[in-house]
Amino acid sequence: MRESREEVAVVVVNWNGRQWLPECLASLFAQSRPPDEVVLVDNGSTDGSLEYLEECWAGRLRLVRHPRNLGFTSGVNAGIQASRAEWVALINTDAVADPGWLGAMLEAARGRPEVGMCAARITLALEEGKIDKAGHLLYADGLNGGRGFGRPDGPRFDRQEEVLFPDGCAALYRRRVFETAGLFDEQFFAYGDDAEMGLRARLFGWKCLYVPGARVRHYHSASLGATSPWKAMLVERNRIWLACKLFPWWLLALNPWFSVWRYGWHAFSALTGRGSAGALVRERSSAALARSLWQAHCSAWRGMPEIWRKRGNLGRIRRRFGFRDWLRLLRRHRIRARELALCNR
Repeated sequence: MRESREEVAVVVVNWNGRQWLPECLASLFAQSRPPDEVVLVDNGSTDGSLEYLEECWAGRLRLVRHPRNLGFTSGVNAGIQASRAEWVALINTDAVADPGWLGAMLEAARGRPEVGMCAARITLALEEGKIDKAGHLLYADGLNGGRGFGRPDGPRFDRQEEVLFPDGCAALYRRRVFETAGLFDEQFFAYGDDAEMGLRARLFGWKCLYVPGARVRHYHSASLGATSPWKAMLVERNRIWLACKLFPWWLLALNPWFSVWRYGWHAFSALTGRGSAGALVRERSSAALARSLWQAHCSAWRGMPEIWRKRGNLGRIRRRFGFRDWLRLLRRHRIRARELALCNR
């Protein structure tokens, strides 16, 4: 990676997000602590995004063009490699940062060398006063959920504290994290990639700090939609890959039992019309949900040889993160299957 010359860069990955770009980019250039550079990676957009960027933002940001949609992970990695700063912030095109977002995270991490990641206070743009994510939680089969999702924003989220990992929608990473733990895993394409990156960084000893003053409004699931069967497939497939790549053997052996319990709650969700499965069945069909699950497992098995290879490469690091470390992590940052099925999206 290039030598650090600037303090903070912001990376934005765009795929047909023309309608969101004006508000997102305007919020970046209105920061009280402006970014030293903004890198926008376009994943083969066909909606006029490139024309808009060249007309309105030429000279103010660095544009990296991909000929087709290579996924969020590939876009983020291209942006990280094109930047030079010690800190790298990520923000989605469908997110709008408050003026103090960047400065609050940098200030919170200053003088804390163990902090490699910062999580923002992300609220739902279309449900005023409700939390989208204040960091993340983990279920024991590898699926993650937003901490506080759907709950009223308020004093309970005012405390600066350690969380498991940040949401890729709006996060800050120390460049040293990528130099020690590696970049985002491009095999994941999208969804769950921030979970894998965050957990992998934890195995390397990095911590994540939730910064309540770093506020962002998020138009949740604007790219594919909350009930997209493709999104459901990616989420389920990637949690399998995450578990097989990073989990210790004892937890991996228990994985099917935790998954069966969670599937039971998702079946209840589908039957009652609540939660993510219920919404997908209501707006699509039960067949679409079942097909997404089947496709997720088929795709997961096709990619498993590469995942096992990566697991082997992490052997020494995984063994250094012992049984008690995993128990402490799962107890402190756990999310229950019921909450995943009925409350998270």
